[in-house]
Amino acid sequence: MTAVATAELIAAAVDRRTAVPSFNVIGLEHAEGIVLGAERAGVDVLLQLSENAVRYHGGLRPLVAACRELAAAAAVGVSIHLDHVEDSDLIDETIALGPGAGIGSVMVDASTLPYDENVAVTADAARRARAAGLWVEAELGAIGGKDGAHAPGVRTDPAEAASFVAATGVDGLAVAVGSSHAMADRSASIDLDLVRRLAAAVPMPLVLHGSSGVPDDLIRAAVDAGIRKINVGTALNIAWTTAVRTALAGDAALTDPRRYGRPGREALAASVASFCSVISPTTASVTASVGR
Repeated sequence: MTAVATAELIAAAVDRRTAVPSFNVIGLEHAEGIVLGAERAGVDVLLQLSENAVRYHGGLRPLVAACRELAAAAAVGVSIHLDHVEDSDLIDETIALGPGAGIGSVMVDASTLPYDENVAVTADAARRARAAGLWVEAELGAIGGKDGAHAPGVRTDPAEAASFVAATGVDGLAVAVGSSHAMADRSASIDLDLVRRLAAAVPMPLVLHGSSGVPDDLIRAAVDAGIRKINVGTALNIAWTTAVRTALAGDAALTDPRRYGRPGREALAASVASFCSVISPTTASVTASVGR
């Protein structure tokens, strides 16, 4: 079994008019739970490593290596994606490691910069990353739930989006259409008409961030409207932490991390499988279809 390139997974999603479920990894148990849930659903996925997660672990290489080994052994297609990378040194390291380390893609996030600077920074990084064999995502607009450009209520303009992808040469675009990062409830409202207009204007796959807060029916509708990559993070943390808290509350003497980590991992896997069934309910794995 070998890992599948992000570009291959995205291309298959575009052909099938579905989306690639993309899940944030905090540590090894997260990565294990994501792969387990994806295998149960029979759906290909991305393991996403954020700049914050890399910083938490003190560096990129150990976490990438762990994810690479899990991807290589998985029964479904799995690729590794660096998400929301703002630090130029981390962008450089990601490009240097590239597919040889199992990395399939990177999101260059210069969205907090003025438009012209966003274009310049993104275009330079995209040119170098694509030359190294990476699929490149960028962001235009402001996806809620974070500081700076990530302000609630801001939306991506279709005409500006078309100009942005033409100027930067990116492969995919994260758009602001109503979702918000770090939502603990699923009450977000997606502007489906805007998604359709963006899909018509932009000749690149669209990405929905902050999908933990989006109800199942709107996730499915967003995919039908043109979203081709769906990012999920907070919902996995909630599933994990809830199960761990329950285990610890049930046994005051419990100290072995394996005994409370196992139900956390299982709860996370169940959440992943559920999201996969919504995002790609009838999609066969690329890995299975090409006989890997």
